Amino acid sequence: MSRDQKFFDMYSLVIGVLVVIALAIFIFSAKISEITQGVYTRDVAEYQADLAERIRPVGQVYLPGEEQQSAAPTVEVPVEPEPVATVMSGPQVYNKACITCHGTGLAGAPVLGDAAQWVERIAQGADTLKQHALQGYSGGIGYMPAKGGQADLSDAEVEAAVDYMVVESQ
Repeated sequence: MSRDQKFFDMYSLVIGVLVVIALAIFIFSAKISEITQGVYTRDVAEYQADLAERIRPVGQVYLPGEEQQSAAPTVEVPVEPEPVATVMSGPQVYNKACITCHGTGLAGAPVLGDAAQWVERIAQGADTLKQHALQGYSGGIGYMPAKGGQADLSDAEVEAAVDYMVVESQ
């Protein structure tokens, strides 16, 4: 026997064994599928209904002209609570709105604590000062915007700031 003949015989033997193994795997898988598929033998309509439920999309697509079969989901919007309004004191309003002009004398505003600048204004009376602070004032001495330019302030807060500045400037 030649070496080529030995190689060919060995090669044929290996190929034959591989074919037998592949055939055995095929027969084994066919038997397993018969056993497992037998458990699920049911009515075709029931099987199709189960299949449709499993692959059902999350949402629906409606083309123009098609009617929607169910009502659209509604989203409840949470009720926003009313903001709590806090009343600021005279010093707080002064530090928020008034200090810009009354701290430096900007636009002819009397500086807080300078009694000489406040004498004529205090002599006009508290009601006049509060009216000028609430409604604004434009005179020969200077300019006062309504509510100090802070429209969100209440009348009581502006009046408290005027009272604070008068007390601090006497």
